Amino acid sequence: MKTYEAIGAIETFGLVFVLEACDAMCKAANVELVGYENVASGYISVIVQGDVAACQSAVEAGISAVEKLGAKVYSSVVIASPHGDLNKMIDRYQLSNLLPVEEGDAV
Repeated sequence: MKTYEAIGAIETFGLVFVLEACDAMCKAANVELVGYENVASGYISVIVQGDVAACQSAVEAGISAVEKLGAKVYSSVVIASPHGDLNKMIDRYQLSNLLPVEEGDAV
């Protein structure tokens, strides 16, 4: 079972704001984009993984980027040493599970 040192997440409204948050998060710290969830009615959550300090820096950068665009971050969290059972939920939102596999693509 894959374990994460830490995970960080941001939830905001709209694809443009989530893209800005993801870009800022990945540029600000050594984190990896795990995936996203289009919750409902335009609310989108994005999840990153890395060490605790990197996730904290990434989440702060993502919040700042969204707020600079005049939007609101509805929630954010950094979880250090997440319990292994969270993988059951996180794995569902991994990009590899969300994006369609095109014919001829390596799996």
